[in-house]
Amino acid sequence: MPVLHNRVSNEELKQRLMEETFHRVTISFYQYFPIKNPQEFRDHLYKQLNALGVFGRIYVAKEGINAQISVPEHYMEAFKSFLYGIEPLNGLRLNIAVDDDGKSFWVLKIKVRDKIVADGIDDPDFSMERKGRYVNAEQMNELLKQPDTIVIDMRNHYEYEVGHFVNAKEVPSDTFRDQLPMAVDMMKGNEDKNIIMYCTGGIRCEKASAYMLHKGFKNVFHLEGGIINYARQAKENGLESKFIGKNFVFDNRLGERITEDVIAKCHQCGKPADTHTNCKNNGCHLLFIQCESCAAAYEGCCSQECKDTIHMPVERQKELRKGIENGQNIFNKSRVRLRPRLGE
Repeated sequence: MPVLHNRVSNEELKQRLMEETFHRVTISFYQYFPIKNPQEFRDHLYKQLNALGVFGRIYVAKEGINAQISVPEHYMEAFKSFLYGIEPLNGLRLNIAVDDDGKSFWVLKIKVRDKIVADGIDDPDFSMERKGRYVNAEQMNELLKQPDTIVIDMRNHYEYEVGHFVNAKEVPSDTFRDQLPMAVDMMKGNEDKNIIMYCTGGIRCEKASAYMLHKGFKNVFHLEGGIINYARQAKENGLESKFIGKNFVFDNRLGERITEDVIAKCHQCGKPADTHTNCKNNGCHLLFIQCESCAAAYEGCCSQECKDTIHMPVERQKELRKGIENGQNIFNKSRVRLRPRLGE
């Protein structure tokens, strides 16, 4: 059986990406639909998409598919033809990135998961068949004018921090599985009000809307295609954007600008800034917001300690990294800090 995954180093793959002479289009899409054999479906996807030069990250589960990818522009029609040839995906809306240089991904990774978005729901009576009503950009803006409308951001703190809808409520947790019951508790007493859920591309808020209905809320909506689709519709139709700031995205860009508003602050000096970066110390790799001045002063690091580390011999750096659990460390002001203070 042929190997259905990549074996080339990330460094070489990134170099190949930078040397490409054609443009790529960054796309995201998802669909909840039953997949009987996720592994078989995954391998079929990999074979076809790899042949089209598609890069990105795709999750497949028995409940559906979730994808963030970049497609060579000259293969867009072939890509659509293949995707829409899969019956449950025929005519599926594709979210096209609004602020894109085509360098979002450099490798194709397709993984089989238990769920396409981890939700922690173990209630056998819960079903995605009953979900909230879609709203487009125009409908979103109209609902936002009504005093009985409540808008809930179903993204993580670090996403909310750099951009969100005006007056949107943040659910203070960085895991979707925790946010679902928290959103229900926060909204108790508002069962008859208009509740709009939103997220980056629609996948989390669609499930959240179904969960809210399951818990007895009556007028639940979710933003079709999430912030990505809202921004595109608002631009195309000349609508005022009620989303301000940046939309955090989970690819190499780490964000796409929706409006010129800078609503976040540098985690090191406190100046207005909304550029996320990962600490250049590979033993840290903290995700945090850094202004241009601090980026220069700390050489892309989150602290003087990490700055000193990156100037150590490579072997010494490797020694320091031994035994360190280096997952996705995130600076979150709403919770206990991972470091005493950034910059110290």
